[in-house]
Amino acid sequence: MRKVLIVLLVLLLGGLFAADRFAESRAEAEVARQVANEYGLASTPSVEFGGWSFLAQAIGGTYDSVDVKIGDYTDHYATGVYDEKGTTLHDVSVRLEGLHAPLSDVMSGDATGITADRATATGVIPYETIQEALASRGVTAVSQSPEGHVLARGVYPAPLMGQVPVEVTVSLRVTDQGVAVVPEKVAAVGIQLPLDAVKQAFTYTIPVTDLAFGAKITAVVPVATGLRVTGEAVNVPLNQRA
Repeated sequence: MRKVLIVLLVLLLGGLFAADRFAESRAEAEVARQVANEYGLASTPSVEFGGWSFLAQAIGGTYDSVDVKIGDYTDHYATGVYDEKGTTLHDVSVRLEGLHAPLSDVMSGDATGITADRATATGVIPYETIQEALASRGVTAVSQSPEGHVLARGVYPAPLMGQVPVEVTVSLRVTDQGVAVVPEKVAAVGIQLPLDAVKQAFTYTIPVTDLAFGAKITAVVPVATGLRVTGEAVNVPLNQRA
């Protein structure tokens, strides 16, 4: 009899686990569909619910965390009006904490009442984006230095000297208009160039202010592939157009 009870318990736990995974998989697919539709994404994002038991969280209507891997994301509204091209970031991912949603809403696709206490997003602005924006000013390459700084290489039209090859070390700053790239040090072969003049020529603000789910950019650091930005938001509706 004891062995029978143990077998029944194992079967019961296995059934509960299977039901939990099935419900979680369905919910992840539905949230992924909603996010793709909300932001007009070319591909469906990856969604993963955190926490110990999905069904236990579903019964309470609150989920500990949800990780959404979006991939490429374009900010079209950094300037305050719609920009068809916008600024595209790579490797964008978002963690939603304290997601409040009845399971019926998640499964049915009704996102109007789904909210999260907090959203933390990260993404990378490729160095090519900065180089392309500054190409008309003489910048030919932007990269990370071995010391971890951001370097811009190109030519500067020096008076009486013509086009002088330069290497500019820049600083990064988050502003209300986007991520500001400001020359802090300039090196040129055979000539000393005034930093103020180079600043005027090469200072640029990348027009990107927020990531998905309304996460406003709060920090930026250089990495090998570009500028990694972090954004945060609180009291976030899953449906931004609700």
